[in-house]
Amino acid sequence: MGLIVQKFGGTSVGTVERIQAVARRVIQTRNAGHDVVVVVSAMGKSTDVLVDMAKQITAEPPAREMDMLLTTGEQVSIALLSMALQAEGQPAVSMTGWQAGITTESVHTKARIAHIDPSAMQAALAAGNVVIVAGFQGVTEDGQITTLGRGGSDTTAVALAGALQADLCEIYTDVDGVYTADPRIVPSARKLTTISHDEMLELATLGAGVLHPRAVECAKQYGVPLVVRSSFGHEEGTRVQEEADMEQGLIISGVAHDKNVAKITVADMPVQVDTMSKLFTTLADEHINVDVIIQSAYEADTTNVSFSVSGDEVKRTLQILLREKENLHFGYAVAEEELAKVSIVGAGMITNPGVAAQMFRCLAEAGIEIKMVSTSEIKVSCVVPLEQMENAVRSLHTSFGLDVVERAVVHSAQ
Repeated sequence: MGLIVQKFGGTSVGTVERIQAVARRVIQTRNAGHDVVVVVSAMGKSTDVLVDMAKQITAEPPAREMDMLLTTGEQVSIALLSMALQAEGQPAVSMTGWQAGITTESVHTKARIAHIDPSAMQAALAAGNVVIVAGFQGVTEDGQITTLGRGGSDTTAVALAGALQADLCEIYTDVDGVYTADPRIVPSARKLTTISHDEMLELATLGAGVLHPRAVECAKQYGVPLVVRSSFGHEEGTRVQEEADMEQGLIISGVAHDKNVAKITVADMPVQVDTMSKLFTTLADEHINVDVIIQSAYEADTTNVSFSVSGDEVKRTLQILLREKENLHFGYAVAEEELAKVSIVGAGMITNPGVAAQMFRCLAEAGIEIKMVSTSEIKVSCVVPLEQMENAVRSLHTSFGLDVVERAVVHSAQ
């Protein structure tokens, strides 16, 4: 008898019928002799609906109130799933993030988990219950409700698995594993049987939506056995582990994309030893996450600095820069939107030279403009026009030999 944490995303609990199907799957796991903790997201697109409602009221909703609003979505899911389990004769109890003992740092809309007190969950499990926990949320030391950012339910599940010393954490989604590219864009994408923590972390950070980056980071840090699989079938999923098995000698494990990217250029900055430090410390203090950075000096005493940010952060980033213009001593700042980032990821890049050259050649032959480039040991990323993103993903997938004949199965959110 073991303890398994199962996480079901919004698509998996998008309707009452799907919630009932999740309940039956949970009962199968319980009948196999395992204790079960279930983490669920909000139903379907309900979080998007709540966000839209808030923005109809104000263009800039207060972060605290957004957390109060958005946490209600997961509370609907946990209550309905608990009812569905009890209707099938399985004792169950639902818990919000704070009832489950999840304490976070004091940052609204993108808090990180500080610690977890598992005692309430352990007591409920000992009483024979399936414990259902609302993902994506927690509470600060002083009682303020917080959220972990979009996709944070994955992090909740892995963190709970670590705190409870679970034997396995299963992430159920609308695809049956981790693919070499988003199968919605590349139907011939290949499903991986295993992938390393480092490769999965890069893919997740670079836009692969199947797992949240912090969930992968947490799984690696605490040694949580992690499997990604479909909630709509019983196929074997993808195991995320310390070192991946060699997938038919593939140099590249996957092609990721992020279609919500913007480029900001800060022009006419002074050429001083602390210029970059002052600029990016200012942004970091405001929790602006900066990705690709390029510095280009065009005159002896001034320089231009360009960097990429999430498309959602463009307006706020420009506001911060304008506010700090006198302190940073730059001439002007401009943004270029409607951009995307495409990336190739693979541990095989370390021992195979010429991978970046092949990527650039592939994009050039496809007529795709490269605006920015970033590299690490196991990835190369290029910022390209949004309208050319899908062509870039498909071209790279084919160029690196990742295509297969079979078509991937993706279940609709409808």
